[in-house]
Amino acid sequence: MTHYDALIVGAGIIGAACAYRLAERGLRVGVLEMAPAPAMGSTGKSAAGVRVQFTEATNILLSWYSIQEYQAMPEAAYRPIGYLFLVPDSQWEQHLAGVELQRSLGVPVEVRDLEAAQEWFSFSPIAAGLEAIRGATYGPADGIVDPHGICLAYLRRAREMGALVHTETEFCLAQPTKTGWKVQTPKGWLEARVVINAAGAWAGEVGRRAGLSIPVKPARRMVFCTAPIPQPSWHPLTIDLSSGFWFRPEHDRLIFGRSNPADLGFHEGMDWGWLEPTLEVGLARFPWLEGCNLDQKASWWGYYEVTPDHNPILGWMPGVKGWVNACGFSGHGVQQAAMVGRLMAEEVVDGRACSLNIDALRYERFLEDAKTREKNIV
Repeated sequence: MTHYDALIVGAGIIGAACAYRLAERGLRVGVLEMAPAPAMGSTGKSAAGVRVQFTEATNILLSWYSIQEYQAMPEAAYRPIGYLFLVPDSQWEQHLAGVELQRSLGVPVEVRDLEAAQEWFSFSPIAAGLEAIRGATYGPADGIVDPHGICLAYLRRAREMGALVHTETEFCLAQPTKTGWKVQTPKGWLEARVVINAAGAWAGEVGRRAGLSIPVKPARRMVFCTAPIPQPSWHPLTIDLSSGFWFRPEHDRLIFGRSNPADLGFHEGMDWGWLEPTLEVGLARFPWLEGCNLDQKASWWGYYEVTPDHNPILGWMPGVKGWVNACGFSGHGVQQAAMVGRLMAEEVVDGRACSLNIDALRYERFLEDAKTREKNIV
């Protein structure tokens, strides 16, 4: 029976970052991935945005430290196109409080009035059926990356230090032992001192197969894509906080979307019925979108992994020996993966993450009914 110091479930960007940093610390690392190759789940289907504009310090720093790592990583293909938040009046004061916190942590963020916010394109501050826009914030260090490239780079580095990646190998069952866990796969049993649950949208099911209750559910998300635009221009990834509609440039096209909070569960395929309610609010705010044609074949879907408070679950499972959670990122996994890998290596090797206080994101918050208060959830 093969024995690992750390066995990671999931070869997406979170699992890959954990594998790299744990192998770097000298551990014998294994990675289980049920797909034929890494990064075929949420990582490969991400809209690829990275941002620091959160309202809680832990989220701000998870993203900021990760972005700085991506900046120095050629495989990340980091492009600082920025994030532009259009903020309605009802959210303006809390949003400005978030900017103050971001700046206090050394993060570059600008506050813009309505005129300055329209530097790249026009929008209707007052639109039928939507709350009026009061102003905007812009993060010049926010941008986009190549999640697939990052994931493969981390796994390559992990392999160079001895880690083994088992693709087409499903996590079927796990049983606690005196020294850790015994894990069943279709290819046989494995032993591990520590299991790290980085299974993304499947993290709740992975927990269930180990006899654990982990509050992570899949949520389907649509990414709609336009046909090529005659005169494309680069501009920030833009989010209308009054409706949740977002869009950004993708080469000579635009991609756009809007979360459907009711679309929970493992439902596969494009939900074309969600296109109309998405475009309804998008066109109201950005009338010029009417001149863009949709490319159905270029559009895609993927899963978010959502928790009750839409924030990740990080660290040791309370009362359970040898089980670590790194899951439930609710759409923020790509932008926080680099730092999460470092922190989970500290959690496993040193006994507790020390580079950043992650107590607000530990499992215990659900036991204490102390869910995180992050406001900038899209």
